Amino acid sequence: MTATKEAPVARETTVRSGRSWTANVFKARESGIVLALIVLVAFTATQNSRFLSGQSIRDILLGTAILAVLAVGQAIVMITRNIDLSVGSVLGLSAFAVGTLMKDNPGLPVIVAVLVGLGAGAVCGLVNGALVRFGQVPALVVTLGTLYAYRGVSYFWAGGQQINADKLPASFLEFGTASLLGVPWLVLIALLVLVLAGIVLRSYPAGRELYAMGSSPQAAQLAGIRVGRNTSAAFLVSGALAGLAGVLFAARFGTVDAAAGTGYELNVVAAAVVGGVAVFGGSGSVWGAGLGALLLTVIGSALAVLDINQFWQQAIVGALILLAIGADRLVAVRVAKALKKRDAHV
Repeated sequence: MTATKEAPVARETTVRSGRSWTANVFKARESGIVLALIVLVAFTATQNSRFLSGQSIRDILLGTAILAVLAVGQAIVMITRNIDLSVGSVLGLSAFAVGTLMKDNPGLPVIVAVLVGLGAGAVCGLVNGALVRFGQVPALVVTLGTLYAYRGVSYFWAGGQQINADKLPASFLEFGTASLLGVPWLVLIALLVLVLAGIVLRSYPAGRELYAMGSSPQAAQLAGIRVGRNTSAAFLVSGALAGLAGVLFAARFGTVDAAAGTGYELNVVAAAVVGGVAVFGGSGSVWGAGLGALLLTVIGSALAVLDINQFWQQAIVGALILLAIGADRLVAVRVAKALKKRDAHV
């Protein structure tokens, strides 16, 4: 009887230790990002005191806000073991659509622009989700194709034209620069998106189902989780948030053309991966993705302040991605060993 009782205890202890070790790794990853931010900011400030000026901090936060909104949607998709490479093109298409709408209808309230951006992005996300779900095509291939397709629509629509800030209503441009209690509205919107997404992923069944799908799509299917529906929903959210980011982009910069958002998809994926969202799905958090977005924005600003070639920013981001993927594989190997030990005690 004693041996019979001890086996389940040993098995449970092994599983718990594996899970706690995994959780500690990802917490350490987020703590490492915070530490890296502190060191980077402190070093840059000693080299150039203007780096901590009010305007510099404001610019960093505004840049982070747009990237963080995109990174939240990307994190949700990556948790399901997929990827969305079309977010930069969706941002550009939504930004041009909203810019055109506000230019032609200067009396429209800003909330209409936000809703239109969300709707345009959601439609693009639904197309991505439908192609992945019903076409049974890998998300990498689908979203690489729609990246160019959506960008092509933007270029066809724009016809070489550009929307300038002097053509947009003052209320819309003020939305991109206005603050509440000293905090820019764009930053508050990004924080709201982070909080809502974090709560849903952590505390609601829908969020837990996404993690289950990423860990093992086959097991999730057998457990009764609607994998196809949830996949479509994840891409819809990613598209809608990319559309929202397009509205923020247009309001902040004022000048919008068909090339808006070009190259954003790489920074978005980098922010999610560096922030601890596993490329193999099933783990990570939107908070980590938000921290990753902040780190990448600070790196870009620091290199500009230190007058360092922007090539090094790409090299640093690439190195961070490789380190993050290496850490993910380390976690996967450690968990696999823990599961083998558990099975050995059965």
